[in-house]
Order: sequence, then C-alpha cells, then structure tokens
Amino acid sequence: MPTSKFATILPVLNLLPLSNLHPLAQKLNDEITADNPRLFELLSVRGKNVFFPSGGILGQTAEAKGKKFNATIGIALDDDNTPMRLPSMDHLINMDPSAVYPYASSYGKQPLREKWAEMIHEKNPSLEGETSMPVVTNGLTHSLSMAAYLFLDPGENLILPDLFWGNYNLMFNTVYGTELQTFNTFTDGGFDTESLRDILSQDTGKKVLLLNFPNNPTGYTPTNAEVEKILNIIKERAEAGDHLVIIIDDAYFGLVYEDGVYTESIFAPLATLHENVLAVKVDGATKEDYVWGHRIGFCTVAAKGMTTKCADAFASKIAGAVRSTISNACHLSQSLLLETYKSPSYNEEKLTQYTLLKKRYKIVKEVLDEAKYAEFFTPLPFNSGYFMCVQLNDALDAEEVRKTLLEQHDTGVIATGNKLRIAYSSLPTKLIPSLFENIYTTCSSLSSNSTNHEHNTPVTSAHN
Repeated sequence: MPTSKFATILPVLNLLPLSNLHPLAQKLNDEITADNPRLFELLSVRGKNVFFPSGGILGQTAEAKGKKFNATIGIALDDDNTPMRLPSMDHLINMDPSAVYPYASSYGKQPLREKWAEMIHEKNPSLEGETSMPVVTNGLTHSLSMAAYLFLDPGENLILPDLFWGNYNLMFNTVYGTELQTFNTFTDGGFDTESLRDILSQDTGKKVLLLNFPNNPTGYTPTNAEVEKILNIIKERAEAGDHLVIIIDDAYFGLVYEDGVYTESIFAPLATLHENVLAVKVDGATKEDYVWGHRIGFCTVAAKGMTTKCADAFASKIAGAVRSTISNACHLSQSLLLETYKSPSYNEEKLTQYTLLKKRYKIVKEVLDEAKYAEFFTPLPFNSGYFMCVQLNDALDAEEVRKTLLEQHDTGVIATGNKLRIAYSSLPTKLIPSLFENIYTTCSSLSSNSTNHEHNTPVTSAHN
C-alpha cells in the first residue's frame, strides 16, 4: 500500500478484521475465492466486508410477502391495500401505484435489470462469457462511487488519463482517499497508448485503471486500432502478474460519429481478456436515453472464466453497498424506463436524437476547419459524445477568456487548465458558428490588449 496522507484512515477501515466477518460476507467471499482467488484480492477492505443483508428485516419482509396480516414493510398502505399517497401527486402520474410509490429492491427492479442486461448484449454483439446481472444505482456517479467502495482503499492509486471529468477528483480522491495517477491522453492526434503502457509497467501487483469513452471533457473515443493496442497492453500486464480492475465509465456510450472509431464498449473484450482482469462496467440511462435527472445507472462486472455463482456474489456485494449508502434507486424512474424500453418507437426516437447530436458535431468540425482559429486555439481530438475541447495558445488564460465571454458576448463555456470545454450537445445548431466566432473575437481582443500593455510598459533601470 503506498504511503500517503490517507494512510491514517486505514486503521478505521480495518476495525472489522476479516477473521470476524459477518457470515453473509464470508459466504460471498468464499464464492468469489472458489472461482478465482485473484478476483477476491482485488476487493478493498470495504469490499471484502460488505454483504447484502438477505436475512434480518429484508429477509423477514420477503417471507411475509402476500400474507393477509403483513406488518413488516416500512411503508404505509391505504385500507384498499394500495400504497398510501397524496391525490395532488397521484393525478400527475399515469401508472399503477405499485410501480411508483413503494421502495424498489437494493438490486434494482428485476425486469429492468434483465432488460438492461439484454440491451448490453445487443449493443455489444462481441460480448461473451458470464457477466453479473446489472445492479441499479442512483446514476453513473453513484455507480462509480460503488466501484470505489468495492475496489479502492485509501492510499491506493487510480490510473486514468490526465484529461478527466473533474468530479473524479472529488469522488475518488477527496471522499475515498484514492491517489489519482495520470498518463498522457493524446499524442499525434490520437490516444496515447504508449503513455498507458509506461504507467502500467512501473511495477507489478494490483492496479485499478479507469477508462471513459467517449471521454469527458474531450469527446474522444479510441479508434479500432487504438482499442486493440489498449487491450494488448492490459493483457501483457496481466500475463506479467498484474491483477487489474478496469473501471469502464460508459456514460456517453453509443454517441460515436466517425467511421473507424470503436463502437462497442471496451467492456466487451475485457470481459474475457484474462483471468487476472476484472472489468467493471458503469453505465446508465442518464445520457444514453436523455433522462439526466431520473438518476438511473447500472453496475456490471465480468472476468474470464467467471461462473454464475461468482458473478452473483459480486452483484450481492454491489447491492449491499447500495443498501448501505442510499438503500435503493428511485422506483418511479425505473418503472418509467422499463415502459419506455417496451415502446415500439424507442429505437426510432433514439436515432432521431443521435442524428441531431451528430449534425451538431459535423458543424463544429466544419467551423473549426477555418484556418483563422489556429492563431489562438487548437481543437483537441474529438469524435464522439457531448463535448470537445480547444487548447488555447500560451499567451491566453482560459479563465480570463471564459469570464470575458460571459461578460461581453453572452457566452458560457468551461475553463479547465488552459483549455475550454464546449458542450455542443446543449447548443442550438444555428448558434454553433457564432459561439466559435465569439471565442475567436475574445481571444483576439485579449491578445491585442496584452500586446499593447507590453509595448506601453516603461523600461526601468536595473538599479532602480
């Protein structure tokens, strides 16, 4: 375990020695170990201790289901045995009250879990082998948090590209005490696979790698050739004795706009890559189905040779982590999604929205082909997702550009380092050319002001 400022947290995590585990945790650990001891060792202290409380209140409630006198469940019922509810809310929702008001399972609504598992295979036709049944979470952020809960102890390293979503830092470092260890994202207009190779080759042991494609903030997905290199690098490290957890953040899955770009989730080939590799797929309806505020995500795991019993044990640990943090995800959101997936027009509706996003992407590409923009900024590689970034030249300050755009051009972008992140997904198509013209005008003005300031600065003697 690396020495870090979080080392003092470890004794707290070890208050419950593994020799004193709850019997249900021990059972899950035994099922994982019997399948593949290397997968068990990938679990954090929390991950080894956690279990789904199938006995106790939940177990007794399940046993009493359907009884005439059922005084176990922690909700209120009307005298007609339907969920108690407020008419002022109920008239807004045209659904069976039983699909709206009661708690959902900590695993998630079973028909939705089954449907999402089916959809994962439909979207990833090369996926083979056993995977766990997806566990429903409160959005992708919660899924990522559950992955950290299960697989990362304070002071351990999380390896990821240096261009990453800012919330990773708050979640993994601030909350879970994980050290973020980054590698270079781009080289020569593409994904820097050699930088990934270098960082994974530094030593041998447990390693946790996070891959986010399409990437936030850059909007980049590796090409087919780049994915093949990434897989080869991971397999090489597994064969060299590394035990690897690969967390795959698939938040923007499916939004690929160019030929030759990898269209499946990298989870598919990782699922059967090597016995030393555990793939953790974090995905959800949030962006894929345009229901951001509904907060429904999923967490699924796979490894080469994994049995159903082992997969179920991992799902139970994820559900136990969900139970211990939020109890369960929103039942109404799950029911709405399930009905949406049954709609005969679902696929056509998704294609319509995808087509609009791709149209905006193409306009961004066309606009940035204008040579004049290169004087002040350069687009980073992008081919998918919601976003793209421009790298400002060294004479410009991203925060100053951002504030000037707000104050003088009625324009909002995100400043990150010396880059601007642009969410063209949220910009009406007709405004895209004007957005980049505003950025160009702002950069030109600030550059001119800087030059004039330098010319007008009096030269003073070194003796003064």
